[in-house]
Amino acid sequence: MHQDAEFRKGVREAIGDPHIRRTFRARMDLLMAKRRSAFPDPEEWDDLRRAATGIRADNISRLPELLEQLEKNCTRNGIRVHWAETADDANQTVLEIMRGHDALQLIKGKSMVSEEMGLNGYLAARGIDCLESDLGEFIVQLAGERPSHIIAPAIHKDRAQVARLFKEKFPDVSYTEDIKTLTGDARRLLRRKFFEAPVGLTGVNFAVAETGTLCLVENEGNGRLCTTLPKVHIAVMGIEKVVEKLSDIPPLLDILVRSATGQSITTYFNMISSPRRRDERDGPEEVHLVLLDNGRSRICQDRELDATLRCIRCGACMNHCPVYSRLGGHAYPGTIPGPIGSLLEPQIAGLDRLGMLPTASTLCGACSEVCPVGIPIPELLNRLRAEGVKRDPEGIAGSGSRRRFREALVWRLWQLIFSRPQIYCVAVFFATRVPAVLPRLFGPWIRSRSLPIPAEKNLHDICLKRGVEHE
Repeated sequence: MHQDAEFRKGVREAIGDPHIRRTFRARMDLLMAKRRSAFPDPEEWDDLRRAATGIRADNISRLPELLEQLEKNCTRNGIRVHWAETADDANQTVLEIMRGHDALQLIKGKSMVSEEMGLNGYLAARGIDCLESDLGEFIVQLAGERPSHIIAPAIHKDRAQVARLFKEKFPDVSYTEDIKTLTGDARRLLRRKFFEAPVGLTGVNFAVAETGTLCLVENEGNGRLCTTLPKVHIAVMGIEKVVEKLSDIPPLLDILVRSATGQSITTYFNMISSPRRRDERDGPEEVHLVLLDNGRSRICQDRELDATLRCIRCGACMNHCPVYSRLGGHAYPGTIPGPIGSLLEPQIAGLDRLGMLPTASTLCGACSEVCPVGIPIPELLNRLRAEGVKRDPEGIAGSGSRRRFREALVWRLWQLIFSRPQIYCVAVFFATRVPAVLPRLFGPWIRSRSLPIPAEKNLHDICLKRGVEHE
């Protein structure tokens, strides 16, 4: 239960930090407003969402077949495909590619899969310098932090914090809180690294099986530099990102961008199908694709939980979540915070390690209402809660690990009382007349709430006294 204690500590710290609450509330409100303006027509939203959901559901249902087709076409195009069952396998593959080119520098575009792998720390421990080129990722890397949002990694920091961080890390840079100047400073600091680093690494938003094409969505252009200037490009990707056809991309891209940032179209959309050809003036000499499983195949085999893998990482569920907007991303253990993280992370790491995350939800349904690919997040969180207390040898890793004898006993007593009218009446009689018999061990529920005090007379007693007939 070590992770539970760490999570509770993180929650207390986040709730007690007025800066986090103020910052996230303002920025979540902004992102929600931008998304609403991006979908002014409810009928268009429904049609686009239905199309995107159908595409992703079909992709996941045929995942093994599409992955084989992707590997075949990527290989035909000259992209070298590597399979990684675990995060350690993926890290080892990246390390072998780096060592094969005697490379000690890696320039990175934004990639949540590389965060899941723990790639930066893995390579740093082996003498390889990894530099994040996405501005948000660059900021959190300088601060020694994890991304707090999958779209805006440094959303928890204001301009003054970033200005102080830049001045601390780069004393020669003039202190300024002007956002354009700070962005320009970061661009100048990073630009030479694109030319110096022999290897660039990015994530993949979608991989097209029929053409062997890797698609990368971005707004800053750093991903394009990472895939063009270094001699070697490594793309790391969760196996669920595969789609069947190139014609599947437009609806997915449309709903992704509008759901994520409220833009009508992204600034850069990169399509990579091969290394540099003889008649081309730029591009990498080698392209490697690392396909990471890390538990995804197991999720895919569950006909209910496989909906988790539809996720296109837009972050809309986080922006609308009343829990995430108060805690921020750093209160959550694991790589991905918020509702989708509470759903995905326990399935990857096991309920024995991260089984507390499905409880970090009000089950209000806001996340599922805005999910562009129709993931029923509250229903699936309930499924994980149930598996956490019910041992199933064929279920999720760590199933049953959250079952507690005292809690189980309380629910057995509750079942006994509420399933037998005579016992229920006796219990209510004593509860209303002798409040001291009420259980006081409600745990977290009463830490932020007052214990309800039953009325001295129940509705039946009042009806009897007034002569009102009732059943």
